[in-house]
Amino acid sequence: MIVLVFLGGILAGFLNVLAGGGSMITLPILTALGLGIDVANGTNRIAIILQNLVAIERFKAKKVLKIKEAILVALPAIVGAILGSSIAVQIEKELLQKIVGVIFLVMAVSLVWKPRIWLEDRSVKRNWVLIYIAFFLIGIYGGFIQAGVGFLLMPAITLLLGYELVKTNAIKVFIVASYNIISLIIFILNGKVNFLYGLILALGNMTGAWLAATFSVKKGANWVRWIVFAAIIVVGIRYVF
Repeated sequence: MIVLVFLGGILAGFLNVLAGGGSMITLPILTALGLGIDVANGTNRIAIILQNLVAIERFKAKKVLKIKEAILVALPAIVGAILGSSIAVQIEKELLQKIVGVIFLVMAVSLVWKPRIWLEDRSVKRNWVLIYIAFFLIGIYGGFIQAGVGFLLMPAITLLLGYELVKTNAIKVFIVASYNIISLIIFILNGKVNFLYGLILALGNMTGAWLAATFSVKKGANWVRWIVFAAIIVVGIRYVF
């Protein structure tokens, strides 16, 4: 099982950095080890933070991380994540999954139908009020659930900031690392973290993150687009049906 955790972490780290959805692999593995879903959710944050720190370093080394914009949009996401991680929200989980699944499938269509949006930087008129609201809401989702948050961040960054997918991925991992530091503290204070499994998982995630960041920059936005397309089709169908 420990080997499975490590290997699952490699795959999850690769998917999380390149597209998203890696937590849908790691959460079932952690619950199979006997952790409750609440503890698994908290434990998973250790791996997510460390994987994204590795990815941030790789993206910075390749000079594709727009640090100023990343900080600006990370701030509202952090505030949202505090709410999502600390407040017990009464919500129909099945309905939420279906709504998110539909969003993913719409995004999949746009990846094929409007490829230029995802492949090239664009000059967009940035409405910072809309941007802050969008990232605040995504932060709530990420703090509360996390799984699939990358699929929400990517269209938000691409459409609202105008960046192609490689730069989008770099900003995405910065945001996720930022708010998950706060989320992890909240989970720790509530006794919802298993550090042993979290660190083993993190070793796998960090390996996968390094590979994904290197692959993303080397292969370019078009390769990333098709990997994202495949991932969100699978997740979107799973959520909707």
